[in-house]
Amino acid sequence: MALRHAVLAALLDGEYSGYQLAKVFDVSVANFWPAVPQQLYAELAKLEKEGLVAGRQVVQENRPNKRLFHVTDAGRAALEEFAAAAAKPSVIRDDLLVKVQTADRVGTAPVIEQLEARALAAEAKLELLDTLLRRMRGDADEDEFLRSGERIGGYLTCLRGIAFEQGHRDWCLRTAAVLRGRLTGEEDDHA
Repeated sequence: MALRHAVLAALLDGEYSGYQLAKVFDVSVANFWPAVPQQLYAELAKLEKEGLVAGRQVVQENRPNKRLFHVTDAGRAALEEFAAAAAKPSVIRDDLLVKVQTADRVGTAPVIEQLEARALAAEAKLELLDTLLRRMRGDADEDEFLRSGERIGGYLTCLRGIAFEQGHRDWCLRTAAVLRGRLTGEEDDHA
C-alpha cells in the first residue's frame, strides 16, 4: 500500500482541507498508516495532479482561504482496484526489536527504559482508540454497531489497532520485566 491509498480512504468520509485531513488522519488512518502533515500535503498535490482528488478554493473572512479536497470517480476506481488486489503479508520493522535482540551482548538498562516508554505510548494510544470507538458507535453497544452501524470500516480498523496496541504494550512490559529480572538476578513473575 502506498500513502496515496490511505489518503484516498480518509477522504471517503468527506471533503477536507489539508489541515483537516491531517487531523482526521491522526485519529483514524494513522492507526495503521502513519504520516506527518507535510507528507499528506505533498500526497494531496500528487493526487490532484493525477485526477484522483479534486480541490476547490473556499474564501474565508478574517482567515486565509483554504482548499477542500474530495475523492473523484477516478480516485474511487483506484481504491476499488487497490481493494481488489491481493494484500501483501504484514511485516514488522521495529528498531526496538533489534535493540532487544542485542540484550545478551550489550547493556540492557536503556533498552528497558525504551520498552517501558513504548508501553506507556501504547497505553495512551489505547485510550485514544477507545474514545474513538465510543464516538463512532454512539449510543449503540458494540454488537449492535457491528451488525448495523453505518460506517463499519473505520471501526474495524480501530479494533485491530486496539488488539495491536494491547499486544505491543503487554510484550513491552513483559520483556522489560524479564530483562530487569536478569539484571537483578530476580525471578521473573511474568513468565
